[in-house]
Amino acid sequence: MEAVYFTLVAIILYLAADRIVRTIESRLGRTLAYRSVLFFALLLGMALVSFAVIRQLAP
Repeated sequence: MEAVYFTLVAIILYLAADRIVRTIESRLGRTLAYRSVLFFALLLGMALVSFAVIRQLAP
């Protein structure tokens, strides 16, 4: 069951990171030069935190 939690959270985090990057770009009014690096950093940070929480809460 833990694998299902990880998969669902990963999908949600992917979509959230994409939305955050798009929001930043729209506020700046331009496409970022290192968009993929920002996306990766956001996704990695959110994944580490949320996966640690899942490990703590999942039986």
